[in-house]
Amino acid sequence: MLDAALLRHALILGLISAIGPFAIDMYLPAMPQMAQALGASAGEVQMSLTAFFVALGLCQMLYGPLSDRFGRRLPLMVGLGLFVLGSLGCALAPDARTLIAMRFIAGVGACAGMVIPRAVVRDLHTGVEAARLGAMLMLVFSVSPILAPLAGSLVVALAGWRWIFGCIVVLGLLALTLVLTQLQESRPVEARRGTTLAGTLAAVAELLRDGHFRALALTGAFAMSGFMAYLGHSSFVMIEHHGVTPTQYGLLFGLNAVAFIGAAQLNVRLCQRHGLPWVIRRGLAGYLAASALLLALTLAGVDRLEVLVALLFVAYGGLGLVAPTVPVLALDRHGAIAGTASALIGTVQMVCGALVMALVSALGGHAHGALPMVAGVAGCALLASLVGRPALSSAAATPGAIG
Repeated sequence: MLDAALLRHALILGLISAIGPFAIDMYLPAMPQMAQALGASAGEVQMSLTAFFVALGLCQMLYGPLSDRFGRRLPLMVGLGLFVLGSLGCALAPDARTLIAMRFIAGVGACAGMVIPRAVVRDLHTGVEAARLGAMLMLVFSVSPILAPLAGSLVVALAGWRWIFGCIVVLGLLALTLVLTQLQESRPVEARRGTTLAGTLAAVAELLRDGHFRALALTGAFAMSGFMAYLGHSSFVMIEHHGVTPTQYGLLFGLNAVAFIGAAQLNVRLCQRHGLPWVIRRGLAGYLAASALLLALTLAGVDRLEVLVALLFVAYGGLGLVAPTVPVLALDRHGAIAGTASALIGTVQMVCGALVMALVSALGGHAHGALPMVAGVAGCALLASLVGRPALSSAAATPGAIG
């Protein structure tokens, strides 16, 4: 039987964490239509997504220390307020430049909902319990890529792409209401004392000196960047290259969330039985094997939608074992500065993802079919596996390691 408090935390934190990803996934099916409506190129519309990720990355280093200093709730409320204002600006944007600027502002706010819940998890739980809560968060979180593209395609069909951002504004207001009425402060006042700018810089320096933390942060960043390569380019690859409809794209996109959900729930049992390092290594192995096979087939001239979808399903199932587990292992040694550590993980992840999306675009984007996107996914899976190997081996061999 699930612990009632654990379930409550999972629902609240999962819904808050999902707001930013929902704001990404919901407008993916509309990107080709947005380019036409705004008289912009595909690259300009994709830049609005890149701007969102850059903001997510850079500003997490602001919210993390602020949440250590002022508690978790206040920075979260400020961030969600900015997210609502930026999303409203996107709904009213007259051109691509305005859209990009407003998406950046929305990203500045959305990153509060991504970094602070991770710190709350560390405030409340450690070890396998934290992994269990992380898996439950992933369950709630994974509803976003199932429902968001389908909801976006439906809104586009009924009311046009601008109303997608209207719906996102409503979701932002719902998240803000949850924080105001349901989320209790998890960082005690006595733990906040002495948190200064100098202390924050010292905490960042401490984290950067920790080779174990650096390796795990980069492992998570490269692993998620493979998914961001898919996020930035899959709508153009599937809709324009393979000729699927926006609704069909939403269904295909949702399959990845099914893989995430199944793997994330299996993750809890595997962590309890084998430990976190073992689970991460196996997840990375599956992720790399499936994406490398897909790249090899694509290079050999196999350009079939069903092959792309099936192998990405397997690859992102592997990622579902990695994504909720790596932050738990990375934060376990840094509970006193969990907000700053969580922010640094998020910053590295989002900046790396934005760079990968830009690189895939530079390689030709969807103009060369699925190959640039697939190469980006496989390359990131390889880097994650190589970077993570020493740290995971060390963690597994350390007496008293998690799991």
